[in-house]
Amino acid sequence: MNRAEFRERIRTSLANPTLQIALDANAERRVNGRASALASLPNWQARRQQAHAIRAEVIEHLEEYLEQFISKAKENGIILHRAKDAAEAIKTIIEIVKDSTQREKEEVLVAKSKSMVTEEINLNHALEAEGPSTGSGRRIRIVETDLGEYIVQLRGERPSHIITPAVHLRRNDVGKLFHEKLGIPYTEDIPTLTDTARKVLRDVFLTADVGISGVNFGVAETGTICIVSNEGNARMVTTLPSVHIALMGMERLVRNLDDLGIMLSLLARSATGQKLSAYTQLIHSPFPDQQRHLILLDNGRSRLHTSPLKEALYCIRCGACLNACPVFREIGGHAYHSPYSGPIGSVISAGFFGSDFVPLAQASSLCGACKEACPVDIDLPKLLTRVRTGQSETKEEKRQEGGGLSTLGKFFLRTYSRVARNPRRFAVSQRFASLGTRLVSPFSDYIHLPAFTGWGYSKDLPRFAGKTFRDRFAELQVETDTSRQVDRYTDKQVNIEEDSGKQISRETSELVPLFIQELTKVSGNIIRTDPNELTNQVIDFLKAREMDRIHLEPNVLDEAAFAKAGISVSHAPDAALRVGVTKAICGLADTGSVLIADGGGYPLQASLLPEIHIAVLCMSDILPSLSDALTLPIVRASRSAVVITGPSRTGDIEMSHTIGVHGPGEVHVFLVHGTASTLVDD
Repeated sequence: MNRAEFRERIRTSLANPTLQIALDANAERRVNGRASALASLPNWQARRQQAHAIRAEVIEHLEEYLEQFISKAKENGIILHRAKDAAEAIKTIIEIVKDSTQREKEEVLVAKSKSMVTEEINLNHALEAEGPSTGSGRRIRIVETDLGEYIVQLRGERPSHIITPAVHLRRNDVGKLFHEKLGIPYTEDIPTLTDTARKVLRDVFLTADVGISGVNFGVAETGTICIVSNEGNARMVTTLPSVHIALMGMERLVRNLDDLGIMLSLLARSATGQKLSAYTQLIHSPFPDQQRHLILLDNGRSRLHTSPLKEALYCIRCGACLNACPVFREIGGHAYHSPYSGPIGSVISAGFFGSDFVPLAQASSLCGACKEACPVDIDLPKLLTRVRTGQSETKEEKRQEGGGLSTLGKFFLRTYSRVARNPRRFAVSQRFASLGTRLVSPFSDYIHLPAFTGWGYSKDLPRFAGKTFRDRFAELQVETDTSRQVDRYTDKQVNIEEDSGKQISRETSELVPLFIQELTKVSGNIIRTDPNELTNQVIDFLKAREMDRIHLEPNVLDEAAFAKAGISVSHAPDAALRVGVTKAICGLADTGSVLIADGGGYPLQASLLPEIHIAVLCMSDILPSLSDALTLPIVRASRSAVVITGPSRTGDIEMSHTIGVHGPGEVHVFLVHGTASTLVDD
């Protein structure tokens, strides 16, 4: 890729009115949603600095934490693979897929959830190329199951945003696509389009031979892999197929579950404006009769780790810098021609893939909005300037100082450097520059400097101010009250540990109304009940819905009462059942979430497959926050656990909030007075 190609894609993007409308809507909603969500987090700036320190520590001692993580994951029964590059990762995945499925099948079906690492290695194309035509045996059919990814796959495109893959499309685009590809009547109704995708993909989930996912975080201390999602598809592909393959960038580690709690408190708020994503999975080991593979990918990360761009490895892939960037908000992700776009993409694309992607860093105003938005405080403007000056290593592990600049650009910068180092020369140059731009600026549309930074073709040549800053500053009378400034900043200093202590000391009487309030905000429903009436109230709920079959976790409700009421109970997963009932290990007051852990009766499937999920929660089990829940022994002991924050949802079509995608469309929490001992005994 050269500068001319990049500029041509920029021009195409700027001339696309549909794209401009879509990008404006995305930026406005994402930025406002992020600001609102972070405002609800006590002392989020202190938490942000703590997150930065966590990532810095891990990246500084990356190989040590990788060794610890690999050791623990193997102890948990996860099969580990390390891949030095895309080719090695793809080869490993193809071998797993073909060795783990029935030989007599002509086609292997792979259900895949959203993963930027798989986009990075171009996995879909590689798997689809396998088959009889290449002499490699059975065909591999890979299906994207995230709604946005499914839409762009049907269109033969790449995602245009880390979080919202189809952000560049309007509802009429999706309506035409589904009419042409899926055969439904044309409609622009977003719930109808979402329901169509749910119906088509449900069969994929239930029949897939292999599930493939990404990983948001790996926990070194416990060997845990954490995956966050909203639609329920990531839970499907990691839970239902007999083989699960997780692909993870080798840098995506935290030290322990305490660190994970900090990162999760920032991730969803920065990515989608939620306090927590609908589903936060904590996977420790495979389920019975399941293989779970984890591929740790390098693919340029080791080069980046030893380069001046190392700080880019702190990234947690929230997409906040894209939404804040005035350049991305005009040109969108496809203009970058890389899996990673926006400010962070301009850095890591050059670091991962080499000097061909250095021109991306020129598409930046260096305004600092990306740094301000980053939840782990990556200094992206600094990294972008380093890419511009050629400080990213090539695949041959060579670094060419100034390699990111054109010849004319180097000349201007050398000249500026010499002038700016002498105050007198700099003052004189300002006056000459002011005179020059007064003459040139009226003709800026006709004067192009494309070899430099785009002045004249994509940027205005504005006139200099009539007076220099030095002159204006001399005329001002500046009054500075140092003591007042010190007091003002002192008032803003916060201790995150002290705040956490205040939360932990809250009484149950304070936590219950907060939990109810937050659950209601995420479209959940509360039904308060007494232990003696719990089973009867659930029965009444089912009869009102005309349901006579349920998936019930054992030892939660009185099953004899269900039999008397003519309601049959299953303890095994059944996709035909409309309601699943599970016991919540705990509730989280600050997000309205419930924690469900793996165990007898398949509670993870009961909370996933049916369209309605009923969770039974004792008031005494409501905790202040996720960080408190992560300290529970059952979180470490279970094969897998999930934090559920309301029903499944999506915003992939025009950012329209739609409830009910692949997971349940309704979540009802029966809140029981008393303690867990008041429920049915084991």
